[in-house]
Amino acid sequence: MATNLIDETRVATRMPPTVNGTRRRRVPVGKTLAWTYLALFLLVTVFPFYWILRTALSNNYALTRNPSSLVPVDFTLGPFKRVLGLATRAEAIAEGGSGASIELGSFVRNSVIYATTLTALVVFCSLLAAYAFSRLQWRGRNLVFSIFLSGLMIPGIMTLLPNFVLIHDLGLTNTFAGLILPGALFSAFNIFFLRQFMLGLPSDIEDAALIDGVGRFRLLFRITVPMTAGPLTTLSLLTFITAWNDYFWPLMVANDPSVRPLTVALGIFQQASPQSQPDYAGLMAAALVAAFPMLVLFTIFGKRIVDSIGFTGIK
Repeated sequence: MATNLIDETRVATRMPPTVNGTRRRRVPVGKTLAWTYLALFLLVTVFPFYWILRTALSNNYALTRNPSSLVPVDFTLGPFKRVLGLATRAEAIAEGGSGASIELGSFVRNSVIYATTLTALVVFCSLLAAYAFSRLQWRGRNLVFSIFLSGLMIPGIMTLLPNFVLIHDLGLTNTFAGLILPGALFSAFNIFFLRQFMLGLPSDIEDAALIDGVGRFRLLFRITVPMTAGPLTTLSLLTFITAWNDYFWPLMVANDPSVRPLTVALGIFQQASPQSQPDYAGLMAAALVAAFPMLVLFTIFGKRIVDSIGFTGIK
């Protein structure tokens, strides 16, 4: 009898409290704090994009009267019409626009040419270098790779002036060649990224192909490249996004509208304001139009990028 009473008491003390006959589960404090932190982090990350959208859907004149509103002020699609060239000068000025025009199609074309060509060249050169550092055996390989890797410690902005002097002396300013060449032949991060993946590839197939007389270049493009398709895709996307968003280098080299990319054109569009205030609504609309292709690419291939980075051992 006493033993049963003790057992029932122990069970009762272990049972969680109930409300109206239903067990109430205790939420761990750590889990609550983690979800709160994630919610705040998501809010801080997403809010700037919402603010850009809110500004792009507002009347530029109305923004000055109510700049702290969380919703679009005097909702209008005028900023997008101005950016896409669908609004007249009178309509633009009536909504607080600068009246300046931006040839969005031409600048998008320049950005596509610049980013696509740069991506193709840098990925190809990085592929060759990574293969040499990971699959070929030669004296001083690790020393040379360490020297290459030291390029990651040099801030990119420190190379802008030397590269500009070189491109100017070669007479390549205001050309796509001047835009592309300085960053097309070497990228320490890209080489490191591909080398880390190639080091984990099995060498049995390559050894058998070499015994059969297959050359190194054929071996690279017929065997190694198909096995490296995932990281190559990831590297191409990262390089394309970086080139698409590049601003300082095109600002220094591309003063001619025929080669000016979209990022520089947006800066000039902001400064071309004969009215009393910049066309912030139009600028935000143009920024959304420019960022839309990158958002689509990252939405589609975001998981692949994360998986490839984790697989190569980059933390």
